[in-house]
Amino acid sequence: MNAVLETRGLVKRFGGITATDDVSFMLQRGARHALIGPNGAGKTTLVNLLTGVLAPTSGAVMLKGEDITRLPRAARVRRGLTRTFQISQLCASMTVLEMIAMVIAERLGRGADALRALDSDSRLIEGVAEIVTQFRLVDILDERIDRLAYGKRRQIEIAAAFATRPEVLLLDEPAAGVPEAERRELLDSIAALPADVSVLLIEHDMDIVFRFATRITVLVNGRVLAEGDPPAIAADSRVREAYLGEAAHG
Repeated sequence: MNAVLETRGLVKRFGGITATDDVSFMLQRGARHALIGPNGAGKTTLVNLLTGVLAPTSGAVMLKGEDITRLPRAARVRRGLTRTFQISQLCASMTVLEMIAMVIAERLGRGADALRALDSDSRLIEGVAEIVTQFRLVDILDERIDRLAYGKRRQIEIAAAFATRPEVLLLDEPAAGVPEAERRELLDSIAALPADVSVLLIEHDMDIVFRFATRITVLVNGRVLAEGDPPAIAADSRVREAYLGEAAHG
């Protein structure tokens, strides 16, 4: 097995509530893996444990074979683990160019003078050009983020996350709140992520999940209920009962 991210017996308790209960799973290198489950299943808690927002009560998180359970968030990003959020975390008053440049400059150790470095640092200039071209942002470089459509802002957030050069990218409900008319470009950006980036998608929209994922983990009441490829998950009566509903897939 070629796991790039792994949890071993991960438990998180908040007082008498067990939000994550003995969760063990593996994200394979280059995977397109979805994490699904009903509201309150523990999905966001699990992502927060993976990224260092929360410390587990017990268990371990492994990244590329290294125990990162107690590492702070910034150290995990430097090791190649990046996430997006359910609610946009962009600097709304910045332009698209400023936002992408700031992220890349931080990665290059020039976060304090990102905009000045755009005139002279070839690595920064090339890095920005690569990201804005890949994510089709060239035409809106000088637009303030808060003046853009919500779907475009979500796309910029994925671009900013990718600008950190992650080996593992966690996408936390990237299509949440995005109008149907704006989803196509967003989903195209996700589909076009390089094959060597391992992606864990947390999503409620089953159409997106079954279109994107080659493997799915189902979380219910903080525990892994089922895991498998999309046809196996769609056919699992336990999953239909707990989450998908009999009508969802026949």
